[in-house]
Amino acid sequence: MAERKPIESWLTDMDGVLIHEGTPIPGADAFIKRLRESGKPFLVLTNNSIYTPRDLQARLSRMGLQVPVENIWTSALATAKFLDDQRPGGTAYVIGEAGLTTALHDIGYILTDHEPDYVVLGETRTYSFEAMTKAVRLINAGARFICTNPDETGPSTEGPLPATGAVAALITKATGKKPYFAGKPNPLMMRTGLNAIGAHSETSAMIGDRMDTDVLAGLEAGMQTFLVLTGLTTEQDTEKFPFRPTRTVASIADLVELV
Repeated sequence: MAERKPIESWLTDMDGVLIHEGTPIPGADAFIKRLRESGKPFLVLTNNSIYTPRDLQARLSRMGLQVPVENIWTSALATAKFLDDQRPGGTAYVIGEAGLTTALHDIGYILTDHEPDYVVLGETRTYSFEAMTKAVRLINAGARFICTNPDETGPSTEGPLPATGAVAALITKATGKKPYFAGKPNPLMMRTGLNAIGAHSETSAMIGDRMDTDVLAGLEAGMQTFLVLTGLTTEQDTEKFPFRPTRTVASIADLVELV
């Protein structure tokens, strides 16, 4: 078996790896500090498309985690990059928040409900029946269906909330059209992120707390993968999957010395 090359670039998920329910996970500050001091390219990733990178930078800063805006990569940015590559200067009907609409505005997209090229579905806390009905009718009329991420539920202090993937399933059931998901586990999100920081998958690593998104996306993008047990996945859960992470550790604190 070929020896693995040294890790020169790091990608890490945010929720469940660096923070949990609004508080930093022990070791996260030391890991980010070590990354910044090392000068190695890195990205903090999230499948959540609600917030802009500036929003997330401010949120992380309040928790004591100093992550520059250019080191934050969201499913909204990955979706916008995909659409800009596919159909530059296109039009879209968007269900989502500022993170998604800003990303699309920044690539020169026009947001409209008049014969759009795409219906783009992202995360929001205010999914409306009216907006979903409009999306169904536009897709039936020929708009292509794009979704930022396939997560079916999201966390809240009261318990799980229906998320983008669940709403996408409703629209698929009504139209017979499945969306293209730009976020994890699609390795597209990893590859566009790596390109954004000038990194190569062969010398990069992905850190996550979920086997079905983080580890799978990293694996399919050709990176080393590290599973932390501070999020949704337990060590026993890993045995249920036909693939494995490169290494499983208790938390991000165990990876500081590898940077």
